[in-house]
Amino acid sequence: MEIAIAVVVAAIVLVAIITIVRSVRIVPQQRMDVMERLGKYKRTLSPGLNLLVPFIDAVRTKVDMREQVVSFPPQPVITSDNLVVSIDTVLYFRVVDPVRATYEIANFLQAIEQLTVTTLRNVIGSLDLEKALTSREEINRHLSGVLDETTGRWGIKVTRVEIKAIEPPPSIRDSMEKQMRAERDRRAAILNAEGHKQAAILTAEGEKQSLVLRADGDRQSRILQAEGQAKAIRTVFDAIHTANPSQKVLAYQYLQALPQIANGSANKVWIIPTELTKALEGMGGALGGLAGMVGDQPTQGVDSSAVEREADEAARAAAEAAAAVNHEVRAAEEQVSGTSGLPPQTPGITAGEPVPPSTVLGEERDRERG
Repeated sequence: MEIAIAVVVAAIVLVAIITIVRSVRIVPQQRMDVMERLGKYKRTLSPGLNLLVPFIDAVRTKVDMREQVVSFPPQPVITSDNLVVSIDTVLYFRVVDPVRATYEIANFLQAIEQLTVTTLRNVIGSLDLEKALTSREEINRHLSGVLDETTGRWGIKVTRVEIKAIEPPPSIRDSMEKQMRAERDRRAAILNAEGHKQAAILTAEGEKQSLVLRADGDRQSRILQAEGQAKAIRTVFDAIHTANPSQKVLAYQYLQALPQIANGSANKVWIIPTELTKALEGMGGALGGLAGMVGDQPTQGVDSSAVEREADEAARAAAEAAAAVNHEVRAAEEQVSGTSGLPPQTPGITAGEPVPPSTVLGEERDRERG
Protein backbone atom coordinates (compact mmCIF):
# COMPACT_ATOMS: atom_id res chain seq x y z
CA MET A 1 0.00 0.00 0.00
CA GLU A 2 2.76 2.38 0.88
CA ILE A 3 4.49 1.59 -2.37
CA ALA A 4 1.40 2.48 -4.33
CA ILE A 5 1.06 5.75 -2.47
CA ALA A 6 4.71 6.57 -3.16
CA VAL A 7 4.25 5.89 -6.89
CA VAL A 8 1.15 8.11 -7.02
CA VAL A 9 2.91 10.93 -5.19
CA ALA A 10 5.89 10.65 -7.54
CA ALA A 11 3.57 10.78 -10.54
CA ILE A 12 1.81 13.83 -9.18
CA VAL A 13 5.12 15.58 -8.57
CA LEU A 14 6.30 14.72 -12.07
CA VAL A 15 3.08 16.04 -13.60
CA ALA A 16 3.39 19.21 -11.58
CA ILE A 17 6.96 19.75 -12.75
CA ILE A 18 6.02 19.14 -16.37
CA THR A 19 3.05 21.48 -16.02
CA ILE A 20 5.21 24.22 -14.57
CA VAL A 21 7.80 23.77 -17.30
CA ARG A 22 5.20 23.90 -20.07
CA SER A 23 3.47 26.88 -18.58
CA VAL A 24 6.61 29.03 -18.60
CA ARG A 25 8.24 30.18 -21.89
CA ILE A 26 11.34 32.38 -22.09
CA VAL A 27 11.80 34.07 -25.46
CA PRO A 28 15.25 35.56 -26.28
CA GLN A 29 15.81 38.99 -27.77
CA GLN A 30 15.22 39.48 -31.53
CA ARG A 31 12.90 36.47 -31.70
CA MET A 32 9.13 36.15 -31.81
CA ASP A 33 7.20 32.94 -31.06
CA VAL A 34 3.81 32.30 -32.61
CA MET A 35 1.54 30.64 -30.02
CA GLU A 36 -1.56 28.57 -30.79
CA ARG A 37 -4.28 27.47 -28.42
CA LEU A 38 -5.86 24.20 -29.40
CA GLY A 39 -4.49 24.60 -32.95
CA LYS A 40 -5.66 28.20 -33.43
CA TYR A 41 -3.51 31.29 -33.39
CA LYS A 42 -3.74 32.93 -30.01
CA ARG A 43 -0.97 35.47 -29.70
CA THR A 44 2.70 36.21 -30.40
CA LEU A 45 5.13 35.79 -27.56
CA SER A 46 7.48 38.74 -27.16
CA PRO A 47 11.05 38.49 -25.82
CA GLY A 48 11.19 37.76 -22.10
CA LEU A 49 9.13 35.59 -19.71
CA ASN A 50 5.77 34.39 -20.97
CA LEU A 51 3.15 32.17 -19.23
CA LEU A 52 1.18 29.54 -21.12
CA VAL A 53 -1.69 27.27 -20.31
CA PRO A 54 -0.05 23.88 -20.09
CA PHE A 55 -1.29 21.22 -22.48
CA ILE A 56 -3.54 23.79 -24.20
CA ASP A 57 -1.18 26.46 -25.52
CA ALA A 58 1.68 25.50 -27.83
CA VAL A 59 4.37 27.36 -29.79
CA ARG A 60 3.89 26.96 -33.57
CA THR A 61 7.04 28.65 -34.97
CA LYS A 62 10.02 30.58 -33.72
CA VAL A 63 10.69 33.53 -36.03
CA ASP A 64 14.06 35.30 -36.11
CA MET A 65 13.47 39.04 -36.43
CA ARG A 66 17.04 39.91 -37.42
CA GLU A 67 18.06 40.78 -40.99
CA GLN A 68 19.11 37.67 -42.84
CA VAL A 69 21.34 37.06 -45.85
CA VAL A 70 20.64 34.37 -48.40
CA SER A 71 22.94 33.54 -51.33
CA PHE A 72 21.23 31.77 -54.19
CA PRO A 73 23.10 29.41 -56.54
CA PRO A 74 23.96 30.65 -60.08
CA GLN A 75 21.00 30.84 -62.36
CA PRO A 76 21.22 30.60 -66.18
CA VAL A 77 19.60 33.60 -67.86
CA ILE A 78 19.26 34.37 -71.58
CA THR A 79 19.96 37.94 -72.74
CA SER A 80 18.26 39.76 -75.61
CA ASP A 81 21.17 38.87 -77.95
CA ASN A 82 20.63 35.12 -77.22
CA LEU A 83 23.59 34.60 -74.90
CA VAL A 84 23.31 32.43 -71.80
CA VAL A 85 24.85 34.00 -68.70
CA SER A 86 25.04 32.73 -65.14
CA ILE A 87 24.02 35.19 -62.44
CA ASP A 88 24.77 34.89 -58.72
CA THR A 89 22.52 36.91 -56.43
CA VAL A 90 22.58 37.80 -52.75
CA LEU A 91 19.35 38.71 -50.93
CA TYR A 92 19.03 40.74 -47.72
CA PHE A 93 15.67 40.56 -45.92
CA ARG A 94 14.02 40.57 -42.50
CA VAL A 95 10.66 39.44 -41.09
CA VAL A 96 8.45 42.31 -40.03
CA ASP A 97 5.29 40.30 -39.28
CA PRO A 98 5.89 36.81 -37.86
CA VAL A 99 2.19 35.87 -38.04
CA ARG A 100 1.88 36.47 -41.78
CA ALA A 101 5.31 34.91 -42.40
CA THR A 102 3.97 31.82 -40.65
CA TYR A 103 0.42 31.56 -42.03
CA GLU A 104 0.57 33.35 -45.42
CA ILE A 105 3.24 31.15 -47.03
CA ALA A 106 4.63 27.74 -46.27
CA ASN A 107 8.32 28.38 -47.08
CA PHE A 108 9.12 32.03 -47.68
CA LEU A 109 12.84 31.39 -48.44
CA GLN A 110 12.01 29.11 -51.35
CA ALA A 111 9.36 31.53 -52.53
CA ILE A 112 11.85 34.44 -52.47
CA GLU A 113 14.41 32.40 -54.42
CA GLN A 114 11.98 31.48 -57.17
CA LEU A 115 10.67 35.03 -57.36
CA THR A 116 14.22 36.35 -57.68
CA VAL A 117 15.01 33.92 -60.52
CA THR A 118 11.89 34.80 -62.51
CA THR A 119 12.43 38.52 -62.00
CA LEU A 120 16.06 38.22 -63.12
CA ARG A 121 15.06 36.40 -66.27
CA ASN A 122 12.51 39.07 -67.03
CA VAL A 123 14.97 41.92 -66.48
CA ILE A 124 18.04 40.37 -68.14
CA GLY A 125 15.94 39.15 -71.09
CA SER A 126 15.32 42.76 -72.11
CA LEU A 127 19.03 43.69 -72.06
CA ASP A 128 21.96 42.67 -74.22
CA LEU A 129 25.19 41.32 -72.73
CA GLU A 130 27.07 44.61 -72.69
CA LYS A 131 24.13 46.45 -71.15
CA ALA A 132 23.64 43.73 -68.56
CA LEU A 133 27.29 43.90 -67.54
CA THR A 134 27.16 47.66 -67.07
CA SER A 135 23.66 48.01 -65.52
CA ARG A 136 23.99 46.22 -62.21
CA GLU A 137 22.59 49.14 -60.21
CA GLU A 138 19.54 49.32 -62.42
CA ILE A 139 19.00 45.56 -62.14
CA ASN A 140 19.37 45.71 -58.36
CA ARG A 141 16.80 48.50 -58.04
CA HIS A 142 14.33 46.67 -60.26
CA LEU A 143 14.71 43.42 -58.32
CA SER A 144 14.35 45.20 -54.98
CA GLY A 145 11.14 46.92 -56.10
CA VAL A 146 9.52 43.73 -57.44
CA LEU A 147 10.53 41.56 -54.46
CA ASP A 148 9.54 44.18 -51.90
CA GLU A 149 6.12 44.58 -53.47
CA THR A 150 5.50 40.83 -53.63
CA THR A 151 6.93 39.78 -50.26
CA GLY A 152 5.20 42.62 -48.39
CA ARG A 153 2.01 40.57 -48.01
CA TRP A 154 4.10 37.75 -46.56
CA GLY A 155 5.30 39.94 -43.71
CA ILE A 156 8.83 40.10 -45.16
CA LYS A 157 10.83 43.22 -46.04
CA VAL A 158 13.48 42.85 -48.77
CA THR A 159 16.11 45.45 -47.90
CA ARG A 160 18.66 44.86 -50.64
CA VAL A 161 19.40 42.64 -53.63
CA GLU A 162 22.95 42.38 -54.97
CA ILE A 163 24.28 40.62 -58.05
CA LYS A 164 27.59 39.01 -57.15
CA ALA A 165 28.68 37.97 -60.62
CA ILE A 166 27.52 37.75 -64.21
CA GLU A 167 29.42 35.00 -65.98
CA PRO A 168 29.19 34.94 -69.80
CA PRO A 169 30.11 31.79 -71.77
CA PRO A 170 33.84 30.93 -72.14
CA SER A 171 33.92 31.85 -75.84
CA ILE A 172 32.40 35.24 -75.09
CA ARG A 173 34.91 35.77 -72.30
CA ASP A 174 37.77 35.04 -74.69
CA SER A 175 36.36 37.52 -77.22
CA MET A 176 35.91 40.13 -74.51
CA GLU A 177 39.47 39.63 -73.31
CA LYS A 178 40.77 40.04 -76.86
CA GLN A 179 38.69 43.16 -77.30
CA MET A 180 39.92 44.58 -74.02
CA ARG A 181 43.51 43.73 -74.92
CA ALA A 182 43.14 45.43 -78.31
CA GLU A 183 41.63 48.48 -76.63
CA ARG A 184 44.49 48.65 -74.15
CA ASP A 185 47.03 48.26 -76.99
CA ARG A 186 45.30 51.10 -78.86
CA ARG A 187 45.40 53.33 -75.81
CA ALA A 188 49.05 52.45 -75.20
CA ALA A 189 49.91 53.28 -78.83
CA ILE A 190 48.07 56.60 -78.55
CA LEU A 191 49.84 57.46 -75.32
CA ASN A 192 53.19 56.46 -76.84
CA ALA A 193 52.55 58.63 -79.90
CA GLU A 194 51.54 61.53 -77.67
CA GLY A 195 54.75 61.06 -75.70
CA HIS A 196 56.87 61.07 -78.88
CA LYS A 197 55.01 64.15 -80.10
CA GLN A 198 55.61 66.04 -76.88
CA ALA A 199 59.26 64.94 -76.85
CA ALA A 200 59.74 66.14 -80.45
CA ILE A 201 58.07 69.45 -79.65
CA LEU A 202 60.21 69.97 -76.58
CA THR A 203 63.35 68.99 -78.51
CA ALA A 204 62.51 71.44 -81.31
CA GLU A 205 61.81 74.17 -78.78
CA GLY A 206 65.13 73.46 -77.08
CA GLU A 207 67.03 73.53 -80.38
CA LYS A 208 65.26 76.77 -81.34
CA GLN A 209 66.19 78.43 -78.06
CA SER A 210 69.73 77.08 -78.37
CA LEU A 211 70.11 78.52 -81.89
CA VAL A 212 68.67 81.85 -80.79
CA LEU A 213 71.01 82.03 -77.82
CA ARG A 214 73.99 80.93 -79.92
CA ALA A 215 73.19 83.55 -82.60
CA ASP A 216 72.81 86.21 -79.93
CA GLY A 217 76.11 85.17 -78.37
CA ASP A 218 77.82 85.24 -81.79
CA ARG A 219 76.39 88.71 -82.43
CA GLN A 220 77.58 89.96 -79.06
CA SER A 221 80.99 88.39 -79.67
CA ARG A 222 81.34 90.07 -83.08
CA ILE A 223 80.24 93.39 -81.63
CA LEU A 224 82.81 93.10 -78.87
CA GLN A 225 85.53 92.03 -81.36
CA ALA A 226 84.70 94.98 -83.63
CA GLU A 227 84.78 97.33 -80.67
CA GLY A 228 88.12 95.83 -79.60
CA GLN A 229 89.58 96.19 -83.09
CA ALA A 230 88.33 99.75 -83.35
CA LYS A 231 89.83 100.55 -79.98
CA ALA A 232 93.12 98.89 -80.98
CA ILE A 233 93.25 100.82 -84.27
CA ARG A 234 92.44 104.03 -82.42
CA THR A 235 95.14 103.28 -79.84
CA VAL A 236 97.75 102.52 -82.54
CA PHE A 237 96.81 105.60 -84.49
CA ASP A 238 97.04 107.74 -81.35
CA ALA A 239 100.39 106.17 -80.49
CA ILE A 240 101.79 106.80 -83.98
CA HIS A 241 100.43 110.32 -83.97
CA THR A 242 101.93 110.96 -80.55
CA ALA A 243 105.32 109.37 -81.44
CA ASN A 244 105.59 111.44 -84.69
CA PRO A 245 107.91 108.94 -86.53
CA SER A 246 110.71 110.14 -88.83
CA GLN A 247 111.61 108.98 -92.33
CA LYS A 248 114.24 106.56 -91.01
CA VAL A 249 111.69 104.78 -88.86
CA LEU A 250 109.31 104.49 -91.83
CA ALA A 251 112.13 103.08 -93.98
CA TYR A 252 112.95 100.65 -91.22
CA GLN A 253 109.30 99.49 -91.04
CA TYR A 254 109.29 99.02 -94.80
CA LEU A 255 112.42 96.89 -94.65
CA GLN A 256 110.85 94.77 -91.91
CA ALA A 257 107.83 94.16 -94.11
CA LEU A 258 109.92 92.97 -97.09
CA PRO A 259 110.56 89.41 -95.74
CA GLN A 260 106.86 88.95 -95.09
CA ILE A 261 106.07 90.02 -98.65
CA ALA A 262 108.65 87.55 -99.98
CA ASN A 263 107.35 84.66 -97.87
CA GLY A 264 103.82 84.83 -99.31
CA SER A 265 102.55 81.53 -100.78
CA ALA A 266 101.20 83.34 -103.86
CA ASN A 267 104.47 85.12 -104.63
CA LYS A 268 106.28 83.24 -107.40
CA VAL A 269 108.55 86.09 -108.58
CA TRP A 270 109.71 88.97 -106.42
CA ILE A 271 111.67 91.76 -108.22
CA ILE A 272 113.72 94.24 -106.26
CA PRO A 273 113.83 97.60 -108.05
CA THR A 274 117.25 98.85 -109.10
CA GLU A 275 116.86 102.23 -107.63
CA LEU A 276 115.88 100.98 -104.20
CA THR A 277 117.44 103.99 -102.57
CA LYS A 278 115.53 106.32 -104.85
CA ALA A 279 112.30 104.50 -104.02
CA LEU A 280 113.02 104.75 -100.32
CA GLU A 281 114.00 108.37 -100.75
CA GLY A 282 110.82 109.15 -102.65
CA MET A 283 108.63 107.33 -100.10
CA GLY A 284 110.40 109.00 -97.22
CA GLY A 285 110.06 112.36 -98.92
CA ALA A 286 106.34 111.84 -99.45
CA LEU A 287 105.83 110.81 -95.88
CA GLY A 288 108.05 113.65 -94.70
CA GLY A 289 106.08 116.12 -96.81
CA LEU A 290 102.85 114.72 -95.37
CA ALA A 291 104.26 115.05 -91.87
CA GLY A 292 105.29 118.65 -92.59
CA MET A 293 101.89 119.40 -94.04
CA VAL A 294 100.00 118.16 -90.95
CA GLY A 295 102.58 119.65 -88.61
CA ASP A 296 104.19 116.36 -87.42
CA GLN A 297 107.87 116.58 -86.64
CA PRO A 298 110.20 113.73 -85.62
CA THR A 299 110.44 113.30 -81.93
CA GLN A 300 113.83 114.19 -80.56
CA GLY A 301 115.83 111.89 -78.37
CA VAL A 302 115.65 108.75 -80.55
CA ASP A 303 118.74 106.52 -80.45
CA SER A 304 119.89 106.64 -84.10
CA SER A 305 122.53 103.91 -83.67
CA ALA A 306 119.93 101.43 -82.42
CA VAL A 307 117.61 102.32 -85.27
CA GLU A 308 120.44 101.84 -87.78
CA ARG A 309 121.32 98.46 -86.33
CA GLU A 310 117.74 97.30 -86.54
CA ALA A 311 117.50 98.68 -90.08
CA ASP A 312 120.68 96.80 -91.07
CA GLU A 313 119.25 93.56 -89.69
CA ALA A 314 115.94 94.07 -91.46
CA ALA A 315 117.67 94.93 -94.76
CA ARG A 316 119.90 91.89 -94.49
CA ALA A 317 116.88 89.63 -93.86
CA ALA A 318 115.06 91.19 -96.82
CA ALA A 319 118.09 90.72 -99.09
CA GLU A 320 118.41 87.05 -98.09
CA ALA A 321 114.73 86.49 -98.78
CA ALA A 322 115.06 88.21 -102.16
CA ALA A 323 118.09 86.09 -103.05
CA ALA A 324 116.18 82.94 -102.17
CA VAL A 325 113.27 83.99 -104.36
CA ASN A 326 115.60 84.83 -107.29
CA HIS A 327 117.29 81.48 -106.92
CA GLU A 328 113.92 79.71 -107.13
CA VAL A 329 113.01 81.79 -110.18
CA ARG A 330 116.33 80.90 -111.90
CA ALA A 331 115.79 77.21 -111.18
CA ALA A 332 112.28 77.35 -112.60
CA GLU A 333 113.43 79.07 -115.78
CA GLU A 334 116.23 76.53 -116.26
CA GLN A 335 113.71 73.72 -116.05
CA VAL A 336 111.48 75.43 -118.61
CA SER A 337 114.10 76.54 -121.21
CA GLY A 338 116.69 73.85 -120.56
CA THR A 339 119.47 76.45 -120.41
CA SER A 340 121.51 77.65 -117.53
CA GLY A 341 121.45 81.30 -118.61
CA LEU A 342 118.97 83.83 -117.21
CA PRO A 343 117.27 86.71 -119.01
CA PRO A 344 118.64 90.13 -118.42
CA GLN A 345 117.66 91.49 -115.03
CA THR A 346 116.81 94.95 -114.02
CA PRO A 347 119.87 97.12 -114.40
CA GLY A 348 121.68 97.97 -111.27
CA ILE A 349 121.14 94.71 -109.32
CA THR A 350 122.25 91.31 -110.43
CA ALA A 351 119.82 88.42 -109.78
CA GLY A 352 120.73 86.55 -106.66
CA GLU A 353 122.84 89.44 -105.35
CA PRO A 354 121.77 90.62 -101.92
CA VAL A 355 121.38 94.33 -101.40
CA PRO A 356 123.83 95.49 -98.78
CA PRO A 357 121.88 97.33 -96.12
CA SER A 358 124.89 99.49 -95.30
CA THR A 359 124.83 100.85 -98.85
CA VAL A 360 121.21 101.87 -98.59
CA LEU A 361 121.61 103.42 -95.18
CA GLY A 362 124.94 105.07 -96.22
CA GLU A 363 123.29 106.75 -99.19
CA GLU A 364 120.45 107.93 -96.96
CA ARG A 365 122.93 109.42 -94.47
CA ASP A 366 124.88 111.14 -97.26
CA ARG A 367 121.70 112.75 -98.58
CA GLU A 368 120.74 113.95 -95.11
CA ARG A 369 124.18 115.44 -94.56
CA GLY A 370 124.27 117.04 -98.01
